[in-house]
Amino acid sequence: MQFELFPADVHLRCIDLARGKRRFYALSVERDLFGQWVLVREWGRIDGARRLRLDAYGSIGQATLAMRELERRKRRRGYR
Repeated sequence: MQFELFPADVHLRCIDLARGKRRFYALSVERDLFGQWVLVREWGRIDGARRLRLDAYGSIGQATLAMRELERRKRRRGYR
């Protein structure tokens, strides 16, 4: 399966102690119980409240492209 050539998850952090900022953003591509490809997003404060969002896609390619675009946007905002 070609999917294994690409990372299935991304974990980013944004820490700026001077501004009291300690956040994380995690992305992963998974299959749900119905066989659909799902982009799972989890974000929030490190050691704090978390939020979760699931977005279904028709193919693994679409889900992976969406994950890469979100990763690019978060890196531009200071996440590493």
